[in-house]
Order: sequence, then C-alpha cells, then structure tokens
Amino acid sequence: MTNLERRSFIKGAAAVSAITILKPSTVFGTKANSAIQLGIIGCGNRGTSVISSMSKHTNVNIMAMADLFNDKLKAGKEKYDKLNQANGFGKIDPKNIYQGSKAYMELLNNKNVEAVLIASPAYTHPDFVEAAVAAGKHIYCEKPVAIDVQGVKRIEKAGQSINGKLSMVVGFQIRHANAYQEMVKRVQNGAIGDVVTAQLYYLASGLPLNPIENMSKPEAMIRNQFHFRALSGGILLDQGIHMLDVCSWTLQRKPIMAMGAGGRDHNSAFGDAWNNYQIIYKYPNDIKVSFHSTQLGPNFGDVCARFLGTKGSATAHYSGGVFIDGENSWDSGILRHESASEDRDQQAAGVFTSALHDSNENKVKSFIGSIRSGKYLNESTSGATSTYTAILGRMAAERGEQVLWDAMLNSNESIDPNLNLSQFD
Repeated sequence: MTNLERRSFIKGAAAVSAITILKPSTVFGTKANSAIQLGIIGCGNRGTSVISSMSKHTNVNIMAMADLFNDKLKAGKEKYDKLNQANGFGKIDPKNIYQGSKAYMELLNNKNVEAVLIASPAYTHPDFVEAAVAAGKHIYCEKPVAIDVQGVKRIEKAGQSINGKLSMVVGFQIRHANAYQEMVKRVQNGAIGDVVTAQLYYLASGLPLNPIENMSKPEAMIRNQFHFRALSGGILLDQGIHMLDVCSWTLQRKPIMAMGAGGRDHNSAFGDAWNNYQIIYKYPNDIKVSFHSTQLGPNFGDVCARFLGTKGSATAHYSGGVFIDGENSWDSGILRHESASEDRDQQAAGVFTSALHDSNENKVKSFIGSIRSGKYLNESTSGATSTYTAILGRMAAERGEQVLWDAMLNSNESIDPNLNLSQFD
C-alpha cells in the first residue's frame, strides 16, 4: 500500500473508531451477546494457533478474516468455523472474508469487529497496526513489532496515540508463563544477588522450504517468509527475540551496545536470512550477555535464559526446568529432564514438562480480559524495546563491528521488501 492510500484509509477509519471501541459499561447478556467480536489478519500457522487459544480459553466470536491468499482463507475458515461451533457461534459469514492486498483494510473497516489479531508477516506490522489504531480496534500483534528501526518507531508512535483508549499487546507469551514470572520476580528481588552476566540461547532446527514451483518470486517469497530478512527480519527477530525479551524483562534495562558475528552457513535454500548469530551485549552496570541463535540442522536443540549473580544463578528453559540455585534456591516444579525415563511416573501424575504450558492461555485471557474490563493494556513500549534489541544484535553482526544503542536508533534503518502485491488481487 502506498503512503497516500494508507493516509486515506486511516483518515476514513478514524470516523468509525468511536463505534468499534468496546465500552466497558456495555451490559452483557447471553454468551453470544457478551462475546468479543474478533477478526484475524494472516491465517497461517501462528495466527491459527493463537486464535485457537483465544477461542478455547475466552469468549470470542471469530467473525472476520483476511489474507493475501485464497487457500489460506479456505483452510482457515474450516478451522475457525469449528472453533466457533464448539462455542455455540455460527460460521464466518462469507461477506466478512477478505482476500488480497487490501484485505486488511476491508476487515478493519468492518464496524462489527472489535479486536484484531495481526499474524501477518512482520514487515506488514507497522502498516497494519497504524490502520488498526485509526479504526479503533483492540490489537494483538505478533512479534516482532517491525523488521527495521523506522518500523519500530512507527509502532512506538501508534502505541503512544491510543492513550488508554485501546488494548495493544504483543505476542511475547513467555511473560505470561507462571514459572517464568516467578523466577523473574525472584531475580528482581535479589534472589541471586547482583546480576553479573547472562547466557541466552535459542537453538532451533533448520527451516524446510515450502514448495515454490510455478509461483512468481513475490509469492514464493511470502510463502517462505522466514527465509527472507526483508519479510521476517531474520531469526534474531523471529525466534531469538523471545530470549532477548526475557532478558529485557528480567534486567529492566536496555543494552548499551552489541557486537557479534554470524552468517548463512551451509544453506543453499531459497532465501537470504542468516541461520546463525553469536552476539555479545553490554548492559548498564557492566552486565554482559551472550546470545547464541541458530536455525540449522535436523534437530531442535534447546531454548534457555540463564542469569548468574553474586548469590546464585537463575535458569529458565522452554523444556528442562525453571529454577534458582544458590543461597536462595527455588524450583518451579517443571521437570528438569523431560526425556529421562525416571520422570515418566511424574509425567503420568500431571507434572508439567514445559515451562510454557500455561503461557498462551494466560496471554489470551489477559488480552480479552482487558477489553472486557476496560483496564486496557499497552505493550508497545516493551515490544519495541525487545525488537530494537534484536535489531541491534543483527546490525552488529552484519557490520562486523560494535554498534551502540543510540547509533542503532539514529541509523533510521529502513528495509523495503520491494513486493508488488497487486498481482494477488
């Protein structure tokens, strides 16, 4: 969409914002009357996963959907209709199904949509969030909030503009995992003393390539968005950012600088995104943080954030335990060795093997609950900080030199995917 088109849409959408914002004073009657009317932009795997959790754990009616591709809409509708049916709601009306490059604008112009899940490729997030704010919709936006510095600044500005009138949350569900929350609280209260250093890693398996035969290059790129830096931002922004967000949350600080390395090694697949990064961050109080992010090989490795302090250490795995060792030892009860045979009896007894077992449920309940109560959430600042941190690491690695936080901000980095989307209309 051109800047002119976006400005025209935002101007028009602002006129309906007063209608589409859900007022907390609304008197709810039946379940159908009290349901939040929900739309989804981007009907791929991640969007379907999040909206499924919303449907399962909250009172929402999935009433509208938008995507660039018809096959995504068809597959999504079949799943979303089943979700609605399980909750006593009807199927999505065909007139509320929007396809093509302007589909998101049509959905946001639907005055009956109260909240929107934005699960489209990350390069679209600034445009879509700005338009959703102008249309008065509550927003759940997947991470990262943008792929470049200019995009993050736009998200920050959009977040400032809502001024307590809307909820805007970002898809960092780990912050809602009870085990992580307790560990972070204890670290912030001094359980491991002064934090000296931290070790982060996200070791993922290689990403398969979706079929690209008989496709235009833009279509092949979009259907393989995670292989392209200009669409997803690369693995630091798509995957590694989760551990960077845990670090920002725990330390309650922004890094001062970063230096790093990485590359696109042993990867001949379609695309240009790097598949490994090694980053060193320096935070205030001389805290050093090392981060290793990979997306290669046949096997998924481990995801972990470990903080080492003067009185002990705090460790949080996705699967493998969340605990503190040292003077103030503590254990969340999450199994430390998921695959160990001696743990099978514990698993059978209901002991959780994943620290994230409650994260998605808690996250979506928090978002929908904020709309119903009128106690609106605004995660634009924390979402921006974690995205900036990932961009800082990417920039340092790509340049092969130390990059300061302020230099990253002042770079006004802008990445243009150069896609002509009108061919999909």
